[in-house]
Amino acid sequence: MNSREALIALNMLDHLGPVRLRQLLDRFDGDPVAILSAGRERLLAVPGIGPETANSIANGLEVGALDRELKRIEAAGCHVLIGSDPLYPPLLKEIYDPPVVLYVKGALTAEDRGGIAVVGSRLTTHYGIEVARRMSYQLAYAGVTVVSGGARGIDASAHAGAMSAKGRTIAVLGSGIDIVFPAEHRDLFERIASTGAVITQFPFGRTPDKQTFPIRNRIVAGMTMGTLVVEANATSGAMITANFAADYGRQVYAVPGRIDSPRSKGCHDLIRKGARLCEGVEDILSEFEYLFPPIPERPGAGNPVRTAEPTGSEATLLAALDVDGELSLEEVIEATGLPAATVSVGLFSLEMKKRVRQLSGKRFVRADRARV
Repeated sequence: MNSREALIALNMLDHLGPVRLRQLLDRFDGDPVAILSAGRERLLAVPGIGPETANSIANGLEVGALDRELKRIEAAGCHVLIGSDPLYPPLLKEIYDPPVVLYVKGALTAEDRGGIAVVGSRLTTHYGIEVARRMSYQLAYAGVTVVSGGARGIDASAHAGAMSAKGRTIAVLGSGIDIVFPAEHRDLFERIASTGAVITQFPFGRTPDKQTFPIRNRIVAGMTMGTLVVEANATSGAMITANFAADYGRQVYAVPGRIDSPRSKGCHDLIRKGARLCEGVEDILSEFEYLFPPIPERPGAGNPVRTAEPTGSEATLLAALDVDGELSLEEVIEATGLPAATVSVGLFSLEMKKRVRQLSGKRFVRADRARV
């Protein structure tokens, strides 16, 4: 048995969560194989390890359980990441109780390090669905990975919006990776895994319950730079995710809604407590300008050198501003014929690249034509 297999086995045991396991790893010099072979008395000598945990480890898994788990992993076409793997989410390592193992169907990439969580209620309104889809589309179009919990309502809309922009999205499950919950999301999870990733810390066969969802929510908040709550009532699981994000020192954003809608109460409460009011994707992207590479300057010259001219939708936007000068967002949409989401994200990207300036009244102009 190697260290990875030992960690998978330890993760399958009852009464042993990430915090206790890390206490054990500290005592046993980071060797999970040594933990499995330690006797009950040695285990009880570790601070924080009680009789239940010690008995669970000493008794071990039933014969053949680990072999069956490894075969399931292979048969499902997934793999397991541990903390020492390069693609284990780096932000997730910073939280108090990072998962010891992550089951991954699909692939995590270096691009996912700048992800944003988009979450909300399962029972939502048409307004919430459309906002989640639109903002996730815009985030993904700008190159930001959208992370959510794979649930009905806002989560599903967030995943769908990101994929419609041909961007990356990650679903974090509150169950084993072989359990499809809700059942109607089987096709959704397959599509997510084909272009992004479906992940969980739970072993095969673990069904979702009231305990697993908060555990899932901490991963959603922990692996991302910030959490956007689109629509949530006061007791929604999305509020738990937002609280985790705040505890981890990550930014929390909340979309305002109707004052007479219970689905907006959670978001309004978050705003009162200091969450950033979010009316558009620019409110998120403006805090992460480093996602856009700076334009290098020619040595000894005052003008920037543009290493590559914009193409696609950005070129179309610049052409419209070249002809018509100062335009409002609505006028740019009309002039280009591009979707509103494409225009919004494209203009923001051009602002970051110093090709476009936004004037008062949300009017836009080419930067080289803006009056100082």
